[in-house]
Amino acid sequence: MTAAELAELEAAARRVRGRILEMSHRAQTPHLGSSLSCADILVAAYWKALRVDPARPKDPDRDRLVFSKGHGAMALYAALAERGFFDPALLREYGTDGGRLAEHPSPGCAPGVEVATGSLGHGLSWGAGLLLAARLRKRPTRALVVMSDGECEEGSVWEAAMFAPAHKLSGLTAVVDFNGWQATGRSAEIMALDPLVEKWRAFGWAAREVDGHDLRALAAALSAPPDPAGRPTALVARTVKGKGVSFMEDDNNWHYRSPSDAELAAARRELGLP
Repeated sequence: MTAAELAELEAAARRVRGRILEMSHRAQTPHLGSSLSCADILVAAYWKALRVDPARPKDPDRDRLVFSKGHGAMALYAALAERGFFDPALLREYGTDGGRLAEHPSPGCAPGVEVATGSLGHGLSWGAGLLLAARLRKRPTRALVVMSDGECEEGSVWEAAMFAPAHKLSGLTAVVDFNGWQATGRSAEIMALDPLVEKWRAFGWAAREVDGHDLRALAAALSAPPDPAGRPTALVARTVKGKGVSFMEDDNNWHYRSPSDAELAAARRELGLP
């Protein structure tokens, strides 16, 4: 990746974060920190890794992104709008009575939204199923599932984690947005997630850790060819909740809060946005 390409991704990530902040402020909705933490993952995916065409969002040969951590839907909507899947004006309907963009995604609410998510633990099964169906139809589809760390406490995640290697779904990649927080405390205080990479490996995945805010590293990891041994891939992305805004970073209060007028203006200044 050239310096110019990296600068383009970094600018896109700042714009995505700006849109997330605006949506939370306008609708007065929570889950702001969780949305900011995965913005870089989505930018690396939609701008560099996924074979998608915003002008043809239903292309049967497209790659699929399943946004399993549906509570962070603001990040998904912002990334899709910024990538050109729909007019950013639609973002003004987020969290509004009768609006098309609900606080958790639903299929058909906007171009690029593949499945309904938000009940944590189901996205990996969705991704595996979509990929298996594509194989049966002889489609070249790959599937990327963006998950949360707390979600990995769900038993259904590990059922899917056993299913995918058994069927050699090498086109499946799970990215865990490991920001270290859950609704009520630090992830490590609630369940023993670590060593998470080793857990995925024990289930038969090609697994490794990646810096969830290093766009160059993320793009390379997400664009890598499938594992030659037929294993699916798990990337544990170490992230910071609230990333991009200094007074929100690693502060779990922003799991619940939305920014005031002054906080929104300060955050936009930090991001270098007008």
